[in-house]
Amino acid sequence: MCRGKLRTNPDTAYRTVRENIEAEFGDRFFVIFQESLSGKPFFALVPNPYAQPKTKTETESLTRPGLALALLLITLFTTTMMGATQIAGLSMEQVQENPVLLLQGLSYAAALMAILSTHELGHYLVAILYKMRTTLPYFIPVPFFLGTFGAFIQMRSPVPNRKALFDVAIAGPIAGLVVTLPLLWWGLAHSSTVQLSEVSGLLNIDSLNPRFSLLLSLLSKWAMGSKLTLGMAIDLHPVAVAGYIGLVVTAFNLMPVGQLDGGHIVHAMFGQRMGAAIGQITRLLMLALALIETDLLVWAIILILMPVADEPALNDVSELDNWRDLSGFLALVILVSIVLPVPATIAGLLKI
Repeated sequence: MCRGKLRTNPDTAYRTVRENIEAEFGDRFFVIFQESLSGKPFFALVPNPYAQPKTKTETESLTRPGLALALLLITLFTTTMMGATQIAGLSMEQVQENPVLLLQGLSYAAALMAILSTHELGHYLVAILYKMRTTLPYFIPVPFFLGTFGAFIQMRSPVPNRKALFDVAIAGPIAGLVVTLPLLWWGLAHSSTVQLSEVSGLLNIDSLNPRFSLLLSLLSKWAMGSKLTLGMAIDLHPVAVAGYIGLVVTAFNLMPVGQLDGGHIVHAMFGQRMGAAIGQITRLLMLALALIETDLLVWAIILILMPVADEPALNDVSELDNWRDLSGFLALVILVSIVLPVPATIAGLLKI
């Protein structure tokens, strides 16, 4: 371990030390560059568990394409089943008697799978761009609820620097939103309205009150126009259900806490310690918001139970450029626009 005051910029210092270590030891060690609790940068060496040459067999063992494809197909089936039974309103007996009725759940399943796949592929492709070892996206099929618990990739190598950490983290939500927003808009345009009632809320897809979210309110009014007025809720089209789930998944992943995408983003922008502090504040704010909107209580509990610290990058000292800082700020603005309710003034202008 080496401590001291830098005589050059962090990027140059890290690159110089890493090149010297690699010249002496090859790829046997990772060079870690972090800040101590006192704020002073230090270097450390740790053994590289991936130092052996990678064969084709080892690469296939890492990505496991057969498993990824099998989980994809199973999840397509379970989401189609849930779309037919939970959204289209068919009974299991009807589906068993006439399997063709399953096709009524396909629009929901295809839209949801497109959103989740694009989100994870965003992470995956940027990680590959940075030459990071990672698995293919794996779906989690379940024969209830939404038909899936989402998808994930596993990083099998450390993040090289905060720039890579930021790019990999933000790629998923942004890619997911590129698919989510058009699908949600189309689904809302093909949805119908119902009278707002006591059962209306943010968890009722047959009587959704969009006013709990500024972004959802704006998108709903744009898509539905004069159909959505004061005192009306939305009976979501199956594609709108998938888009709505995509919006919820995006918001949760953008929460700046721990190892969520948002946690990685604020870590990359402000450093590990400041990122952890922002995560702690976020958890408390969500708990306070859940006291106003009780449907968010599950989110608040999950965030409270989640570790607030994020894993450091190898070079965790070099800071981001202005463009990435701006992009990270805009990502947080998107989060706020999804989570916070529409202000009364804007609701009045929209006549909702």
